[in-house]
Amino acid sequence: MTASDHAAGIASLRSAHGTAPIVRARAPLRLGLAGGGTDVSPYADLYGGAVMNATIDRYIYASLSPAPEGQVIVESQDLGLSLAYPAEAPLPMDGRLDLTKAVYNRIVADYRGGAPLSLRISTYSEAPAGSGLGSSSTLVVALVQAFAELLALPLGEYDVAHLAFRIERKDLGLQGGRQDQYAATFGGFNFMEFRADDSVIVNPLRIKPAVVNELEAQTILCFTGISRDSASIIAEQAANVVGGTTRSIEAMHALKQAAVAMKEALLKGDLAALGATLAQGWTSKRAMAAGISNPTIEEAIATAIAAGATAGKVSGAGGGGFVMFLAPLDRRHAVLSALAAKGYRAEGCRFVPEGATAWRA
Repeated sequence: MTASDHAAGIASLRSAHGTAPIVRARAPLRLGLAGGGTDVSPYADLYGGAVMNATIDRYIYASLSPAPEGQVIVESQDLGLSLAYPAEAPLPMDGRLDLTKAVYNRIVADYRGGAPLSLRISTYSEAPAGSGLGSSSTLVVALVQAFAELLALPLGEYDVAHLAFRIERKDLGLQGGRQDQYAATFGGFNFMEFRADDSVIVNPLRIKPAVVNELEAQTILCFTGISRDSASIIAEQAANVVGGTTRSIEAMHALKQAAVAMKEALLKGDLAALGATLAQGWTSKRAMAAGISNPTIEEAIATAIAAGATAGKVSGAGGGGFVMFLAPLDRRHAVLSALAAKGYRAEGCRFVPEGATAWRA
């Protein structure tokens, strides 16, 4: 792609009438249904990982619009933070909105030959940080998708997801797995396989609408009130694999098998088996590392089960964020009321088939 192509991308932010349209993108957050943690190195490299996840109707948005010449303005609307920098690459990694700046830096380096862009880059998240819904990776995917639209970059779904993974895990050195970037990019119900050398295979599942409807009727999301930092949990998990900790490795093997069982339950429409797999997966997940569960999480799960939920597990690395429950529809109100009485915020969700997408506003 030539420099003139890139210039045309920036120029296209302005219409023939001189107004300045905004390039927007959004990417959906995801629920980890089974296998989470087996997508993390070194387990995925040594044994191969498998994850079953699904995207929900919670999004992260990214917007690109012209900034005054010679400036890059980086904003997080949900955090109420706005930062201005000279349009020089690379932007500094100083602990403030580094995910957004890292995307800008990588795009400029790989697709602009280092030539900076004068842009206002704004993001908005419908979930709190540390939610366990893959928000950090989803933010990176939304930004990459927005830049792909702005600059007409020839990036397919695997390209977007891999670039997002590279930015987060390689450029920034953040601990984590691979599933979140691919879930946000592809959307829908996906069975994912992870192998050495960052190899990922995404298998989209065609779930019958009646099964999706019933799963939505039974699904409850409960926010624990704890925005956790997954890095320490993932670091411990990785250390257990490197150290050959039998209990942890066997738990990951069981989680990988749970992902296969979850896929089969969804395809067959067997909600009873799905609930049993969810519960078994949570038992295995807690054995991977010490910080995955805590008294707050255990209280929330015990409260929901006592009120009629059939199964529950933390979405994401653990330690806080959202807990997912399955509850028969005739027990839904009782479960929601019991959780509310304990001070938890709980609500339903919808599953969405569309992954990351971009448009011009």
